[in-house]
Amino acid sequence: MLYIALQMLFGDRGKYGAMIVGLTFASLIMTQQPAIYLGLMARTYSYLEELSLPDIWVMDPTVQFVEENKALRDTDLQRVRGIRGVEWAVPLHKSMLLALLPDGSRRELEISGVDDATLIGVPNRMVQGKADDLRQQDAVILDQVAAEERLRYKGPDGKPTAIKVGDVLEINDQRAVVVGIAKMQRTFTLMPMAFTTYSRAMTYAPQERRMLSYILVKAKPGYDQKQIIREVRDQLGLLAITTEDFKAVNQKYWADNTGIPINFGIAVLLGFFVGAAVAGQTFYNFVRENLKQYGALKAMGVDNRELLRMVLVQALVVGVIGYGLGIGITAIFGVIVDDSELAFSMPPGLLLFSATGITIIVLFAAMLGIRSVIRLDPATVFRS
Repeated sequence: MLYIALQMLFGDRGKYGAMIVGLTFASLIMTQQPAIYLGLMARTYSYLEELSLPDIWVMDPTVQFVEENKALRDTDLQRVRGIRGVEWAVPLHKSMLLALLPDGSRRELEISGVDDATLIGVPNRMVQGKADDLRQQDAVILDQVAAEERLRYKGPDGKPTAIKVGDVLEINDQRAVVVGIAKMQRTFTLMPMAFTTYSRAMTYAPQERRMLSYILVKAKPGYDQKQIIREVRDQLGLLAITTEDFKAVNQKYWADNTGIPINFGIAVLLGFFVGAAVAGQTFYNFVRENLKQYGALKAMGVDNRELLRMVLVQALVVGVIGYGLGIGITAIFGVIVDDSELAFSMPPGLLLFSATGITIIVLFAAMLGIRSVIRLDPATVFRS
């Protein structure tokens, strides 16, 4: 019977193709749009992932996301180091500054000043140069995207030129020599990023009373991070948060304060309903046009249970094929946009999400056809 069901399905190429197209479209939209959304949300905390050594971030209690610079007192660093269970604590400065490029143009640059002694906070995926080169005079390290794309300048021949090791920039009237290029994840704000030592960042940034942006903390082995967080909060009045929790805070801030979730949610729902409408209507018409065949099988003694199996198999076959094609197209799209300005992330859970959506559509389409088959009177076959 199942072989006959498949022959009936593949024999009507027009409706079979229409159902595949509808389900492929639904699968594509329900996978691609959430993948772009997840990629965007991952970029809200990509800076935190580059700094993998700290367990805890200490900051001003009113900070809402990592790019928000609300400085601490310099004495807070020593006070955090005095908290029981802290193995080490190092400073981190972040600020937005204008950089003068070799051709005289100016670009905004996000400067990160890391601990002079340990260089904790420097990206660990160096494309050119070494992290230790940051100890040289006037040294800065740029992220690769900034050097190759966002900070391109006009060379002597008038053509766009990428920043390379050895080029000299000027930041706040101070000399900055590029000593390294680092591979980094793209951030949500897409700002060019540069890294230097904490003391050198103090000379680049406009002088203010407070210059310390964050304190990066490593807990001693065996110590409860939650206890350290409580002591920092109770004794110092500062916000201390684990790296994983800080990621969630960044993601929540951008999700709550932008229309991104709503826009992508609407796109996913649109794909679901369009797929359901196309597949449901087409499958219903397919079953209606094959009622004579189902009626003949009923007249030959095939019971309703077997007929239901036939309809479900037909629906599941087009569902699996449509889902597979949609996932395949999405995967190809992901490969094409990999490491580009368009964010993309397709974790296994997303595949389960889209598979669930396609299953619902397929069951909906099958139910429309099953009703007609169950109500079918075999005698109608012979009357016609």
